Amino acid sequence: MKRVAIIGAGFGGLALAIRLQSAGVDTVVLEARDKPGGRAYYWERDGFTFDGGPTVITAPDALAELWRLSGHDIAQDVELLPISPFYQLSWPDGTKFDYSNDDAQLGAEIARLNPDDVAGYRKFLRYSEEVYREGYVKLGHVAFLDFSTMVKAAPALMKAQAWRSVYSMVSSFVKNEKLREALSFHTLLVGGNPMATSAIYALIHKLERDGGVWFARGGTNQLVAGMVRHFERLGGVVRLNDPVAAIDTLGDRVTGVRTESGYALEVDAVASNAEVVHSYRHLLKDSRSAQRTADKLERKRFSPSLFVVHFGVRGICPDVPHHSILFGPRYKGLLDDIFKHGVLSEDFSLYLHHPTATDPSMAPEGHSTFYALAPVPHLGKFPANWDEVGPVLEERILSEIERRLIPGLRERIVTKFSYMPPDFAADLRSHLGSGFSLEPILTQSAWFRVHNRDEAISNLYFVGAGTHPGAGIPGVVGSAKATAALMLEGNR
Repeated sequence: MKRVAIIGAGFGGLALAIRLQSAGVDTVVLEARDKPGGRAYYWERDGFTFDGGPTVITAPDALAELWRLSGHDIAQDVELLPISPFYQLSWPDGTKFDYSNDDAQLGAEIARLNPDDVAGYRKFLRYSEEVYREGYVKLGHVAFLDFSTMVKAAPALMKAQAWRSVYSMVSSFVKNEKLREALSFHTLLVGGNPMATSAIYALIHKLERDGGVWFARGGTNQLVAGMVRHFERLGGVVRLNDPVAAIDTLGDRVTGVRTESGYALEVDAVASNAEVVHSYRHLLKDSRSAQRTADKLERKRFSPSLFVVHFGVRGICPDVPHHSILFGPRYKGLLDDIFKHGVLSEDFSLYLHHPTATDPSMAPEGHSTFYALAPVPHLGKFPANWDEVGPVLEERILSEIERRLIPGLRERIVTKFSYMPPDFAADLRSHLGSGFSLEPILTQSAWFRVHNRDEAISNLYFVGAGTHPGAGIPGVVGSAKATAALMLEGNR
């Protein structure tokens, strides 16, 4: 394997590109948009920098490893800043909870909610450590290409009670409802319903506890820029603003790629970091096996979409931490509306990102940058006219933030815009406008997810949120490690 094309310059695609180029494989990354990053796109407006996401950086060593492969240091290109507390959680009744990996502080926070749950939390932590070892350390970077691999993993999954949901498992350890929400909401950050996502995802707690939560100076976009800079230093090529139109095949082999500009490239293999349904349905439209796979994929469950309000304000907000979770009055009911019923509820929960709490350079001097994110049903469940719905939801979200966190907010807003489900569908070719690709339920995880190498087309590979192990920076960087191992097998 001498030359490879990677479709999409998201975190997964760039991580895979660095691994292949570090191993001496001539690698070209083809990106449809004018900037790299995929979901980690960014905008500069009126002096403010707005990251599209993801903005919670965990497992920093998995990123640093990409530089170590060629004897470099991530600090050459990226400055990672620690965030503490990881998140401040709040509820409509005024209760606040600072979530961190400081044992004494976290113990005190738990005791404030319910002293009897301190011991239960310790038991949950031991459980989280166990599933972290089995689900992340052992299986998170290994491709599941056949069912026998799944069978081998079955005893560990059974021991971890993987058929149970994260919320159910958390509830077996702690009794306070707010604490149950505090220890289970993380699955929403990878597109999963805490009430349905496999308990194996409780490993996120251990992942954050050990590795911390970080922010790249200048924004997530600067982590992306650092990855591109390192890849190009190694001799790789990134081609922007030129969407791939087709993956060419001959029999059961990929032969090359063609872009909308007419650029064509013959390659020994292709890895797609593009959305999985788009890859199979549109980029491989001349392949019968790919069309059959697309049919199957379209019958699967997809993660919800997102509604994101970006806004810049006059003044600084020292009392608003970097990451906030604003829970609404309902938890399970709201999740049912989003994941099951396809209802845009009157109430909502929010993730509020405030990067200028850590890095004032993200806004003009004396100003602050924010985004507020609300999970919403994807377009398959809620096919609304978002040009009409969006402004109403935006106003409700800003009103809630003003009421609970930033008095006088709307008078201080300098600039704002919203990013909605149709934008995910149009800009990212995301099926149904999903924010995270396939929903991470047990029957869509590991071997049941899109495989890192296609079953019928032997030199077609996948990387990113739609393949194993799933969404989130650790997930897609882990998928790059698994996929690179498969691609490099024949080169050793």
